[in-house]
Amino acid sequence: MSAIAGIQSENLTTDILRMLEKLKHRGINGSGVYSGGKISNGDLDKLEILDGTFALGHNLLSVNGTDGLQPVGMGKFVLVCNGEIYNFRELKEEFHLDSSDSSNEVILDLIRKFYTGSLKEALNETIKYLDGDYAFAVYDGIDMAVIRDPIGVKPVYYGTDQSMQAFASERKALWEIGIQDARTLPPGYMLHNWELVELDENLKTIKDKFNIKFNQGLKGEPDSKTYLKKHLEIKLIESVKKRLRDLPCVGIMFSGGIDSTILAYLSREMGTETTLYCVGHENSPDFKFAQKTARDMDLPIRLRKVTMDDVRNYLSPVLNAIEEFNLMKLGVGMPLYIAAEMASEDGIKVMLSGQGADELFAGYHRYLKFYQEQGEDAQENLNKDIDNLYQVNLQRDDAVTMANGVEQRVPYLDLDVINISMNIPMKYKINGEDDHLRKCILREVARDLGVPEETVKRPKKATQYGSGIDKMLRRILKEDDVIKQEGIKFYIK
Repeated sequence: MSAIAGIQSENLTTDILRMLEKLKHRGINGSGVYSGGKISNGDLDKLEILDGTFALGHNLLSVNGTDGLQPVGMGKFVLVCNGEIYNFRELKEEFHLDSSDSSNEVILDLIRKFYTGSLKEALNETIKYLDGDYAFAVYDGIDMAVIRDPIGVKPVYYGTDQSMQAFASERKALWEIGIQDARTLPPGYMLHNWELVELDENLKTIKDKFNIKFNQGLKGEPDSKTYLKKHLEIKLIESVKKRLRDLPCVGIMFSGGIDSTILAYLSREMGTETTLYCVGHENSPDFKFAQKTARDMDLPIRLRKVTMDDVRNYLSPVLNAIEEFNLMKLGVGMPLYIAAEMASEDGIKVMLSGQGADELFAGYHRYLKFYQEQGEDAQENLNKDIDNLYQVNLQRDDAVTMANGVEQRVPYLDLDVINISMNIPMKYKINGEDDHLRKCILREVARDLGVPEETVKRPKKATQYGSGIDKMLRRILKEDDVIKQEGIKFYIK
C-alpha cells in the first residue's frame, strides 16, 4: 500500500527526496519525511525537510480512503509502514490502545507499551501479536530498526557505501543514490542500527514456527482427513474475509485454475464486488478456461489478448519493476503486471492472488517425484520452498502490481493457513505415486465449497506456460540480441 525508505547520509535532504521520487509509483496519494526531529507531510515537492543525520520517508497509496499520511509520530517514536495489520482492531481492544483506526498507529502504540528502554526488545514483543503483511521501520531518537512480516510478503532492501546507509521498498531507490549492493532483508531478521540481527521470536524458518500440531476444538481426530479438510476450509474462509474487510471491490488474477477459483468463489460469496483478470495468448489454455469458469460462476472477467508485439513492448516496464533479468520471473511477472494495469484502470486498489498454494499443497510436478522417492519426508521440500518464497516469487509479484498502484494480497499465505497446511500429511496432498493432478485435499475443499467439477479436476499449469507468454518471450529474447547484450541495466529507469 506504499513505499518506505530511510537513510543516514551527509547529503540527507537530497538523497531522501531522490529515493521517494524513484518510489512514487508505489504511493501517489501523498508523501512524508521525518528528519531533524520534525515530520513534514504533503506533496513530495513541497515537503520541508530539516537538516539531520537520519531520515525516514514514505509514499502513501490509500486503499480505502481512510489511510493517513506517514511518518506517524508518538512521543519520541516515529514509524513508517508498508502493509496491512489485519487484526489491528482486535489489538486495539485487547490492549486498550488509544490509537485511531489505523493499523500503523496500533503498531506504534504496541511498541510504546512494550518499551522499557530497549527498542529491540519492544519490537521482539510487538511482532508476536501482529497478524498481517508488513514492512516497517521505527526510530526512537537513538536507535533505528526495520522489520518485515514472517513470510516476507512485503519487500525491504538495504545497503551501504562509504558515505551512507539506507533501506527502501525497492532496489532502484538505493541504486538511485549510488548504493549498488542492495540486499534483501530476510524474514525473521531485524535491521537494527544497520546491522542484521536475528529476531528472538522463532520466525527464521516456517518449519520452526509451524511445527506444533493444530487442535482447536473441531470434532474428529486431529490427524484424520475429514478433520484437516474442514479445518483448512475454515482457515481459508477466515483468511479471505480478513483481507476483504472494508474493501468495496477487489480484483483477482485469474487463470481458471483451482487456486484462483477458490478465491473468486469466496470473494463472491462474501458480497465483495469481484472482477477477474486474465492475460494470455488468445489460444492459450488459461485464456479459454478462465472465460468458461467465469461464466459458470457468473462473475465479470476482463481479458487481455497478448501478441508478440505486446510481449516486446512490456519487456521494458516489467524488467524495470522486477529489477533483474530472469526469464522465469519475466514470464510470470508479465501477465500479473498487465492484469494489475487493467485493475488500476478500473479503479481497483487490491488484487487477490493464489500465490503460495502450489508450495503448500504440492502443486508442482517436481513434488510428485519427491513423493515417489521420499514418501512423507517430501514435506521438507515444500517447507524449503515456502521459506524461500519471499525472494523467488513474492518480491517479484509485489513489484509488478505496485508498479501499477495496486496492492496484492495472498490469502494462502495467512499464518493459520500455512500452519494447518504444514500439518497435512503428504498422502492427503498427493494421492499415490501416479497422481498427476496433486493438491488433492485442496481440490476436495473446492468441491465442498461448490467450485465447478471441471475446475476441480483441471491439471496444474504454471502461469507463464498457461498464458502462452513464456513461448513468445523465448522467441523474442532469441531474436533481440540487444536484450541479451544490455541486460537489466538497459531497462532500469
